[in-house]
Amino acid sequence: MDAAIDREVYALYGLTEEEIKTVGQVTRRSRSDPLRLTAASEEDQMANKTPKAPKTVDAGRAASQGPKPKCGLCGKTTRLTKTECCGQWICDDEDNYALFSYAHTSCSRNHRRYTLCGHHYDEGHSGRWQDCQKCKKDIGTEMYVYFGTNEYNFEKLTNPPTYEPTKCSMCGKVIVLSEGGYSISGGAYRCEKCMAAEFSKVLRPRRK
Repeated sequence: MDAAIDREVYALYGLTEEEIKTVGQVTRRSRSDPLRLTAASEEDQMANKTPKAPKTVDAGRAASQGPKPKCGLCGKTTRLTKTECCGQWICDDEDNYALFSYAHTSCSRNHRRYTLCGHHYDEGHSGRWQDCQKCKKDIGTEMYVYFGTNEYNFEKLTNPPTYEPTKCSMCGKVIVLSEGGYSISGGAYRCEKCMAAEFSKVLRPRRK
């Protein structure tokens, strides 16, 4: 830009040549706006000289991803699904279970079959499982406590009720219902040993 145009611009904005050098710079923008005075702060000038490094991670995308989901029972992070009863992340592994084995090899099956949360949902009970009296009536106090406090729960039952242990009606041995190994007939429980003795009597051949 020549000196004559410079003087016209200075006069237009009421600035001296020294002031225009300090405050800003004269730039030609376009034909519709041939002359425009733009002020530039020291910060802007430094930004022009030192370009910012490009971001390697999109902040919005990273925030939406959040922490990687994991099974709430075993902690695995692959092959997951959500429980139908409570919407928690859990292993999608029911195919690991061998039919009639009663093995506890599946996180998904363990929560569905051996917790109050799973029982409450499968039976279609209303309200919260923590307050459900139908669940307690369905399975008895001992199994109610086991279902509510075992390791297959995401949330355990607080203040579980006390109960008298179950005993064999023949020998008096304590039977832990959650561990199996017993029989029941007419409301009477028999331990595994007494049950075997009863079967041996039935199967023993009669003498002529």
